[in-house]
Amino acid sequence: MKRYIFDSSALISYLDGEPNAGKVADYFEEINEKGLDSFLCVVNYGEVYYHFLRTGGNHAGETIISAIKTLPVKIIEANIELTLRASRIKAFNKMSYADCFAAALTENRKGILITSDKEFKQIEKNIKIDFI
Repeated sequence: MKRYIFDSSALISYLDGEPNAGKVADYFEEINEKGLDSFLCVVNYGEVYYHFLRTGGNHAGETIISAIKTLPVKIIEANIELTLRASRIKAFNKMSYADCFAAALTENRKGILITSDKEFKQIEKNIKIDFI
């Protein structure tokens, strides 16, 4: 069964109504129709939240928290195993630490990462990635 992991860039695109928001909506539709699992690391959840806080203030941040709760995405805590896995990815790649958590979660759940961030190209031989 397919499992999707969302990077913050994909959720920001969707929630901000960017041009590729429709592609993300298609994933959510597939998840709902087929009963698939999808995940977001709590670190990437924080990225989405601070993006909207920075661009729209407290009200926008709180609105986004409410919006994310309606999505078919399970928030996964950053435990020791995930943190160490993310740290290994960071040690050998030029990526943001938060992106390493999305990659680590993708490895851990044997899923497909949904992202618009080209920074992930350097590890696409290690994990499955759908670029939106």
